[in-house]
Amino acid sequence: MKWFDYIAPGTLAEAMDAVASGPRAKALAGGTDLLVQMRAGRVEADLVVDIKRAPELNELSYDSARGLTLGAAAPCCRISENASVRQHYPALAEVAALIGGVQIQNRASLGGNLCNAAPSADAVPMLIAYSAICRIAGAHGTREVHAEDFCTGPGRTVLEPGELLVSFQLPPPPALSGGSYLRFIPRNEMDIAVAGAGVQVVLEDGHFRTARIALAAVAPTPLFVPEAGESLAGKPAVPESIRAAAEIARAAARPITDMRGTAEYRRHLCAVLTRRALEAAVQRATGGRK
Repeated sequence: MKWFDYIAPGTLAEAMDAVASGPRAKALAGGTDLLVQMRAGRVEADLVVDIKRAPELNELSYDSARGLTLGAAAPCCRISENASVRQHYPALAEVAALIGGVQIQNRASLGGNLCNAAPSADAVPMLIAYSAICRIAGAHGTREVHAEDFCTGPGRTVLEPGELLVSFQLPPPPALSGGSYLRFIPRNEMDIAVAGAGVQVVLEDGHFRTARIALAAVAPTPLFVPEAGESLAGKPAVPESIRAAAEIARAAARPITDMRGTAEYRRHLCAVLTRRALEAAVQRATGGRK
């Protein structure tokens, strides 16, 4: 690994100044991706800016009117163990507990998971399903981007030079809503998803009011499939409606064949995982009642 300088600013302003100091300054939200890539020679940095000490990047708070404010550098262990997240966004707590092992979860962050922009990122489908808004700060002020628009390609995002992802804002969950994330991995744990599906549904009188469906590892970026969710609006929450939406998700997938699975197998998994995730979300929305 090439030499680099390291700093850990205590404020957001200092962190932004450091990240904007040059093209080879890299933000470190946890390091579980960045340091591995630097060791492998895929990324080079003259300056590593550890952003975990800035309070805004570590915020984790819930308000019934505003919803969840989640700092981009808050470690996964805090998210998975937080009482408000577990109560109001249980699928997000479950995803945070899926990323790596215990040691990784004490460093890794959902902001880092998103900024790494891997198509297989486990956290991103649920951020999309929960309608997360990304707050970005830079020299010209702040801006907001929907989670589904943040990744532009493998390893690429909408972040401009000198910008930082500061936090996520998730709206408060409506009544009779539920979310679920399911993935297929060859091993029991600590593996990369061959395919994944994250969903959130809102029910009303036994029918779907709204649904949001996003897929992992089946396109160049985490894939939002609005047409699959829209197909459920107004439909009864029954297996036939769910299977039809799952087939739409399958058709939207644009997977590749690699050592982890064929494109056709990934398409098949999209339908299976979307169907099962929707069934689980419906059960969660109804308090476990079928």
